[in-house]
Amino acid sequence: MKLIIKIKEFFKKRKPSYRVIPEDIRMKLVESSCIQVSRGVFFSTVIIIVSFMPVFLLTGQEGKLFHPLAYTKTFILAVDAILVVTLAPVLISFFMKGKFLPENVNPVNRVLERIYEPMIRACIKRRKITIGINIVALLISIPLVMSLGREFMPPLDEGTLLFMPVMMPDVSNSEAKRLLQVQDKIIASVPEVTHVMGKAGRAYTATDNSPISMIETIIMLKPRDQWRKGFTKDSIINELNKKLQIPGVINGWTQPIINRINMLSTGIRTDVGIKVFGQNLDTIYSFSQKVEKALEGTPGIKDLYVEPITGGKYIDIIVKRQEIGRYGLSIDDVNAVVESALGGMRLTTTIEGRQRFSVNARFAQNFRDNIQSLKRLQVQTMGYGPIPLEAVANVKISEGPPMINSENAMLRGTVLFNVRERDLASTVEEAQKKLNSMISKMPKGYYLTWSGNYENLIRGEKTLKIIMPVVIVVIFMFMYFAFNSMRESFLSLITIPFALIGGAYIVYFWGVNISIAVAVGFIALFGLAVETNIVMVIYLNDAMLQLVAKRGNSSDTITRDELKEYVIAGAAKRLRPKLMTVSVSLFGLVPILWSTGVGSDVMIPIVLPMIGGVLTSSTFILLVTPLIFLMNKEHELKKHGKIEVMETHH
Repeated sequence: MKLIIKIKEFFKKRKPSYRVIPEDIRMKLVESSCIQVSRGVFFSTVIIIVSFMPVFLLTGQEGKLFHPLAYTKTFILAVDAILVVTLAPVLISFFMKGKFLPENVNPVNRVLERIYEPMIRACIKRRKITIGINIVALLISIPLVMSLGREFMPPLDEGTLLFMPVMMPDVSNSEAKRLLQVQDKIIASVPEVTHVMGKAGRAYTATDNSPISMIETIIMLKPRDQWRKGFTKDSIINELNKKLQIPGVINGWTQPIINRINMLSTGIRTDVGIKVFGQNLDTIYSFSQKVEKALEGTPGIKDLYVEPITGGKYIDIIVKRQEIGRYGLSIDDVNAVVESALGGMRLTTTIEGRQRFSVNARFAQNFRDNIQSLKRLQVQTMGYGPIPLEAVANVKISEGPPMINSENAMLRGTVLFNVRERDLASTVEEAQKKLNSMISKMPKGYYLTWSGNYENLIRGEKTLKIIMPVVIVVIFMFMYFAFNSMRESFLSLITIPFALIGGAYIVYFWGVNISIAVAVGFIALFGLAVETNIVMVIYLNDAMLQLVAKRGNSSDTITRDELKEYVIAGAAKRLRPKLMTVSVSLFGLVPILWSTGVGSDVMIPIVLPMIGGVLTSSTFILLVTPLIFLMNKEHELKKHGKIEVMETHH
């Protein structure tokens, strides 16, 4: 009861002590405040824009995905900075008139200061413990981050599955149709499946070169709340994979959208592909089979198979030149008979409205599929009557490549596999170790490369590793221009890793792999932390200027207690706006953690570092940055001792 009364007394309306500021003084205060704010806004805006340079320089899929984010944030900050410098001072001069209340009248300010001041005093008093705790937290976060897996992008759940089995290249149309119907029936029997749509061969488009042996089946799934308890997407894939063990068919699982993107960007329809280049298809296929055998049983590798580049069936009709001479025939005569029987002879053209269709005639399918019937195909001669085709030509079935793939003017074979239940980078790195001894034994003129999402991962990481040091140097230069002190700029910059501790911890405990999306989240957090730190140091420097102005031209040295009090006052100044900035960021980002549906898989890894980092960076900047600033000023005082030196420095 006493506690409630005290709270009521604390929050009850007190008679405020108003201050009436003359017009000329008010305008000077507005002018000086706007100049100070404009300086901070300028450097903060530039630093945040510069921090997004790695995102602007991303290429490929990652660039197309994150460029809109970087451009949007840059344009918003640029417009915001212009409005703060131009419109805000005008509005302040119009509306900030009359009586003014001191800031401590606000009950929110009083509560925040009563909580914050004992905390900052405790941190300053126990500075070794405070710095030690932060160093230990940073050291612990390093192995946590290093233990995380790496992948190109978080797997986007499209809500559907794409089943892409591969059959033998010589499969017939009727057999492919039968297998497609059997597979669709088995897939539809799973309770989580709502619709199944499959096709064999290529679509009615010139851009689809799929052979008849390639089946693409789109599987539409029911909403997650209608799935069996405890079932995930991987559980559905594993169950379907067990049911679809058909001899001669190699299963492959992916998603429709990402499959098309992979095929267009890398030519690989799975997560990872090993491209084997060489001069001879048989040698390439033989080496590809050895690669497949070496990778079997590797954890994380699923749907492993070699893309067939041999095994296609062809009918070879080789004309006997000596025999056709006896019958008075030419090669064109024999070819014309074969063309009309197998390929078809154009008879006429039919017109239906604005459409025209050619009418062709050829022998029936049963005749064309029978090698003995082809050998008995009649060839008309002059004077000798009709003779069988085998009398003037050798008719046989031979094997060859069903489709020849080439890249960079070299023949190419591929070993394809997906990665599930493990991160992409560690899976590929283990596979590379298994293939190192095999690569050294490859014949001259043959080599292999890694493609698919691993290729994208290496490209994105390479871009970030090259540009991030440049960004840090540029940010350091702008911080030097903001503080006019190399020492303060360096101390402010080295505090940033401590501010990112929360991002590392939340990513680890959430179980998210390091990806380009997580890297973009850390980049955004980096800019926000630098901005908040600059604002804090500017206010601390402003407190130092007030201390210098108060002492005037006195030659007395500044005591540590005086310095500490002014640092605490500078840190507490504008405490409410700092916390409001953090709160707005959290209120905008935290709801994303509970988002569901398509796109949430990519959004959550982006905001996780920002949420955790905003919490720790705000705590660090409010408690530790003033401590480091105080230690720096104490060092300067101990070194110089005279107040005139500090006036010259600032």
